[in-house]
Amino acid sequence: MARLSRPILISLVFIMGLFGCTASIEDYQGTKPDFDLFGYFDGRVKAWGMLQDRSGKQTRRFNVDIVGAVDGNVLTLTEDFVFDDGEQQRRIWVITHQGNGRYSGTADDVIGEAQGKIIGNALNWRYVLRVPVGDSSYDITFNDWMYLQDETHLFNTAEMTKWGFHVGQVTLFFEKQDK
Repeated sequence: MARLSRPILISLVFIMGLFGCTASIEDYQGTKPDFDLFGYFDGRVKAWGMLQDRSGKQTRRFNVDIVGAVDGNVLTLTEDFVFDDGEQQRRIWVITHQGNGRYSGTADDVIGEAQGKIIGNALNWRYVLRVPVGDSSYDITFNDWMYLQDETHLFNTAEMTKWGFHVGQVTLFFEKQDK
């Protein structure tokens, strides 16, 4: 059998590492507590978080007041953001339960449809968000992970990419107000 040269071996290890470092929603099979998306967000929820740039530097902080309303297999979330510089934004999500732990969602600034899946205590959302920056906007891909800690607390991290390159991260903490 031919031996691989050192540069080729290092390249192969690097490439395998790129493909082996992605978490899968299936990794959360059997984790507790079970995440009931509609149950958690039905009512009032408060959240706070930050945006970080690609180097990890915090660029913005924000608070969010969320009101959720469930009607059958549809959850409507009204999110009111207040950023540390005084900017305010509203996003209204309409999320549909597709069955088998799968969800789809739309919002005015989401391009197309968000796709999500819950297993155990975790939800993985994937979507493209149109983000205004100055006089223009950018379509940023989000790989969004939510983890239910207990009946009151939820953690959220989202990796932001553009053309496959990491451009930033969002970190959020949620606290259910209506129990």
